[in-house]
Amino acid sequence: MSANEKIRITAHDLMELHVEALFTHDRNMRLRTINEPWPGETPAPQFFLGRTVEGTTVCRFRYDLPEQLVEQMKLLCADEPLVTDFRTKPKHLTSYMRLLQGERFTMGPCFLIPREAEPTMQVVSVTRENMLNYLHGGFEWLISEIDYAQPCIALVIGNRAVSICRSVRITSRAHEAGLETLETFRGRGYAAEVVAGWAKAVREVGAIPLYSTFWENSASQSVARKLALNFYGVNFTIL
Repeated sequence: MSANEKIRITAHDLMELHVEALFTHDRNMRLRTINEPWPGETPAPQFFLGRTVEGTTVCRFRYDLPEQLVEQMKLLCADEPLVTDFRTKPKHLTSYMRLLQGERFTMGPCFLIPREAEPTMQVVSVTRENMLNYLHGGFEWLISEIDYAQPCIALVIGNRAVSICRSVRITSRAHEAGLETLETFRGRGYAAEVVAGWAKAVREVGAIPLYSTFWENSASQSVARKLALNFYGVNFTIL
């Protein structure tokens, strides 16, 4: 993170940008749906908890949860300690699961991609105008989404995209990265290149590039380490 960014934005600010990019909200800031840029609606999880490296929390609840339950859970959220290790589960995990009768949760680290992250290999922007040149041999599924997943940055070998980073959660203030590399081209550093190129493109449209993953996704975490991404917290949801 550059010195100017450190002045302008905190880990708490970033976590709020993160949850607002992930989900749509109603006027009471209750969760409605997953904020997918393409058509269709997927219900949001019951509960989102963002724990930051500053010791603050951002918690959001689905619109259909009773207010009394929400207030009870807010008290627990306020008692969560700061996080230094993304593998540390919430202090009140058992209580959250019991109160919501949850069967499954997700958790993972959240990062800001710093301005210093720059691609060292040539990457290209994939748009409707040039997509048929690149989206073959494994990325055909992206053709129907290309208008919604912008910016979309690819590393191309032999006129074929082999690794792509695109915007999969979008607001006017922040974009969340979606990263895919064809299986036979993994482990060559291509993923880090497209993430860096995507982050640069996101900043050019005036938004903040955010990158998050699941705690068990070691390949995605390797990309974060390679690019020296700025860890600002851990997200947690109960479905």
